[in-house]
Amino acid sequence: MFKEVKTIAFDADDTLWNNETLFREAERKWAEVMKDYGSLEELSAILYKREAENMEALGFGAKPYLISVLETSVALAGDKLTGSMVGKIIAAGREIIDNPATPYEGVKEALEAIRAKKKYRMVMLTKGDLLDQEHKIARSGLGPLFDRIVITSNKSKKEYQDLCKEEGIAMEEFLMVGNSFKSDIAPVLELGGWGAYIPSQVIWVHEVVEEYPHPRLLKLASMSELPAYL
Repeated sequence: MFKEVKTIAFDADDTLWNNETLFREAERKWAEVMKDYGSLEELSAILYKREAENMEALGFGAKPYLISVLETSVALAGDKLTGSMVGKIIAAGREIIDNPATPYEGVKEALEAIRAKKKYRMVMLTKGDLLDQEHKIARSGLGPLFDRIVITSNKSKKEYQDLCKEEGIAMEEFLMVGNSFKSDIAPVLELGGWGAYIPSQVIWVHEVVEEYPHPRLLKLASMSELPAYL
């Protein structure tokens, strides 16, 4: 179904390696520290509101998340927020920053199989904090499998249009592979490109949107299935 495709872009976090579960575990530990101020569900809702307010200025990633967590903690606890509490919160946040970015089972083999076909330009397209993403890419060991790595602050129609322009291709020659329907799939389909959707088990509430079938969309259980369709 992808006979027109010349360039394939791959999302990184939660497509090539685990990421979101680290955020959820850090949030659980934070809620335990802040248990006097609400349940996990209540605290998560308050935190997400703060994150949404900070997105335009701080963007996405572990460090913006940790800033939002600390701001929320101060707003809730005030002078009752102790150094010990702050230390535990920061320690939980550091576990996200230190993500080993170990590739999911079958990912490296699938990327190698696609590269061996010598038919496509392969791009890693990831959004988030530049240094944080660079470190994860280095730890993953997957960088050499790509012709190009692009780290961007967001993924909207503009970023996909810019990428295709830089690659010298039309949108119908572009395939995006990712776990987020909102960020990885919908904008590309709307522009006339192709999507390979690999849903993750855990997804951030900000990325939740209504999904829909599409003639240029392939839904997969894992990355291992993709080479057979190319």
